[in-house]
Amino acid sequence: MSSDFFQELKARGLVHQTTDESALEKQLNEESVKLYVGFDPTADSLHIGHLLPVLMLRRFQQNGHVPIALVGGGTGMIGDPSFKDQERQLNTLDTVQNWSQSIKNQLSRFINFDDDTNPAIIANNYDWLGSISLIDFLRDVGKNFTINYMMSKESVKRRIESGISYTEFAYQLLQAYDFLKLYETHGCLLQLGGSDQWGNITSGIELLRREKEVQGFGLTMPLITKADGTKFGKTEGNAVWLDPEKTTPYEFYQFWINTDDRDVIKFLKYFTFLSLDEIADIEEAFNQAPEKRVAQKALAQEVTTLVHGKEAYEQAVRISQALFSGEIKSLSSEEIKQGFKGVPTYNVQAEDNLNLIELLITAGIEPSKRQAREDVQNGAIYINGERVQETTYELSDADKIGEATVIRRGKKKYFLLQF
Repeated sequence: MSSDFFQELKARGLVHQTTDESALEKQLNEESVKLYVGFDPTADSLHIGHLLPVLMLRRFQQNGHVPIALVGGGTGMIGDPSFKDQERQLNTLDTVQNWSQSIKNQLSRFINFDDDTNPAIIANNYDWLGSISLIDFLRDVGKNFTINYMMSKESVKRRIESGISYTEFAYQLLQAYDFLKLYETHGCLLQLGGSDQWGNITSGIELLRREKEVQGFGLTMPLITKADGTKFGKTEGNAVWLDPEKTTPYEFYQFWINTDDRDVIKFLKYFTFLSLDEIADIEEAFNQAPEKRVAQKALAQEVTTLVHGKEAYEQAVRISQALFSGEIKSLSSEEIKQGFKGVPTYNVQAEDNLNLIELLITAGIEPSKRQAREDVQNGAIYINGERVQETTYELSDADKIGEATVIRRGKKKYFLLQF
């Protein structure tokens, strides 16, 4: 254990609130502490909104502590009301269990469950919430909390006027019970979470105090906001997932490379394991020549490599460079698939005329033959990055990369022909 670990977390801006900060810091300095973060399976993959708590578990493990990743197989069937404007949709047991397994697999990429000295622990709260009777739960947990106490929580207060079901109102008791069970089974003393989890975390500490006469601790991380006011973790309205099937490594890399200048140093501190001295050097170089985007490049490299590996990072850079330079032919069919995911696509039929003008019309790339001829003659049409100006041009196998051909109209409008 490093005596400056907690201070480094603070210097990185990763500590928003703590319960009894001096006692927590003393505990972390003196012994290996077991701590947990809960991940409710609300989809079949974690997204980058989960990345900060996942990396916090990794930071604690690297410093000699024991991280517990708690998959919410039970709570995931209820839904946390914290800072949500409306009731969550309830999912079936099978769905939640499948999602729980996917999340377990993803977490193993970030924390080490086979470490020789302080292996991480995986737990699923369905193991205890799935079997407890309502009477036992009300007697053992509910009796410890007054309605006034539960209604004082910010996450509940925000929903009182618009309406909150008893199901979601009781969520904080389920999370408190998780803390108690993890203390009983593993000796867990610390819960981490986002700043929206403060009310749930303090309920768990209260239950530990009442039932076990033990001092538990809570630590929340800041809510991540972007300088431009848009929601962190979304790109073009879609969530940025950690699963490469849902968000390709190229899309993932692009999310980070496009970080606002005002956010990039903060994100380097939050999401990378570069030392604060290394980040200070990057910041100095960035301030001297922001147009070179050294900070964004460092951030995209570190996070993409961390989540998807070195090879996927290098592939993302290759795709980016090829798209920027127009050298589409240098890409593999897999890279074409990544780089052009989501662009308008036309599946070429066996009976389609492969004359360029005809195909531009059939694929909906051009509105009319006259416009198609004009664009081709004026040099506005590119096949796989190379300009074609012959109106009689016929597409052939030489124009395919794998089973696809990339058509560009003008400077930025891309289309994919799939054969």
